[in-house]
Amino acid sequence: MHHPVISGTGVFTPDQTITNAELVKAFNAYADKFNTANADAISAGDVAAIGHSSEEFIVSASGIHQRFVMDKTGVLDPDVMHPMLRERADDEPGIMTEMGVDACRKALAQAGRDAGDVDLVICAASNHERAYPAIAIEIQQALGAGGFAFDMNVACSSATFGIQAAADMVRSGSVKRALVVNPEICSAHLEWRDRDCHFIFGDVATATLIERKEDAQGDHFEILSTRCLTQFSNNIRNNNGFLRRTREETSDLSDRRDMQFMQNGRKVFKEVLPIVSKHILGHIADIGVDQDDLKRLWLHQANKSMNDFIGKKVLGRTPEADEQPNILQDYANTSSAGSIIAFSKYSDDLAPGDTGVICSFGAGYSVGSVVVRRA
Repeated sequence: MHHPVISGTGVFTPDQTITNAELVKAFNAYADKFNTANADAISAGDVAAIGHSSEEFIVSASGIHQRFVMDKTGVLDPDVMHPMLRERADDEPGIMTEMGVDACRKALAQAGRDAGDVDLVICAASNHERAYPAIAIEIQQALGAGGFAFDMNVACSSATFGIQAAADMVRSGSVKRALVVNPEICSAHLEWRDRDCHFIFGDVATATLIERKEDAQGDHFEILSTRCLTQFSNNIRNNNGFLRRTREETSDLSDRRDMQFMQNGRKVFKEVLPIVSKHILGHIADIGVDQDDLKRLWLHQANKSMNDFIGKKVLGRTPEADEQPNILQDYANTSSAGSIIAFSKYSDDLAPGDTGVICSFGAGYSVGSVVVRRA
């Protein structure tokens, strides 16, 4: 049996950003246009008017100040309200592959490795640009990695579930070195015309290199333990899928709201937080790690209030800012990539022996935790 470690991480960040001010301006222009066009139906009570959004509302509800996106032009056009991403030819690399390869190369460089050293690639993300062939296999080829590759989807928990799968294979000896890559184009499955969620998501890609401890060439984190949990709920969902076209009554799929991000926010907040807190506390207790031993929590970056609640429950007190770093103010919710961004940006300062938890949670419901220690 081998001991798996995290020896490198990488983050691809798009060039374009959308500030809350820009987003509010576009949304309110859309709302005004909609309300004017539907004035009679609104007056008759047949259609609900769309209220304005505000920067204050967004920050209060989420803690988000901006987000990175692959295309802002379409999102900010009141007549479009979604990113405009060109269709790729069959002989071109997919957009998720381009994002993922950038993050992978950064993770490899940090670990002092070449792509040829890798014998497993897992593409773990909340949405994939196609069902098959696997995005992971395309990334494998574009990198020049060996071995095998596959896709997986556990929504916002995809990264930690992917790390568990990779760590288990490294531990057993079936692979020596694995890349878990999380290309998230969340802007493409967000309904930017919905006031309750139009501010939530951003785009990014992350990558984590996992290898055997005896092979690590530089600074690294030992993976002490991993644990995953799922419990079914459709309070966070996306109903898109090829079977939708088989139903005659829904043959026009151009504006199906339930084929994008859907969330019952109040229920999610109430139900997920106790599950996550209990999961982390049970995980560390079972491996003999005390609350006071935790130097850092790298949590899923969905909502600042959620993270504040979880951090207080796990540590038994209000966390200091450096104990529970947030990146969502700059990146927004990037689904599975969020906790890895936080880990990548806020882990270098830990001393040998310091212990922390990478944890993601979301649709499923799903929770994944990775307990790591600086070597």
